Amino acid sequence: MAENDFMALESEIVKTLKTIFDPEIPVNVYDLGLIYSIDVNDNNNVEIKMTLTAPNCPMADQLLSEIHNKTNEIEGVNEAKINLVFDPPWDKSMMSEEALLDLGLL
Repeated sequence: MAENDFMALESEIVKTLKTIFDPEIPVNVYDLGLIYSIDVNDNNNVEIKMTLTAPNCPMADQLLSEIHNKTNEIEGVNEAKINLVFDPPWDKSMMSEEALLDLGLL
């Protein structure tokens, strides 16, 4: 797969992640800083490393399921795997400027 194809697929994944909102905070998971990495291999298998705002998030299963399902629905994605990590722990410094503005924190 050409580098441009990888970049186009990653861009489509980011666009999709920006449509998924944390149920407790009115900001999408990407701008909230919950997505640590998106890796696409030669077989178009996708691995997303992400975290939650808190380890005991009551909506974790719903959020992970939505991210998994929507990523798998993207044309070109063979299989998506979501890895939940808590190191480094999430804090508000990981949020995009847009998210900080939306929440009135800037």
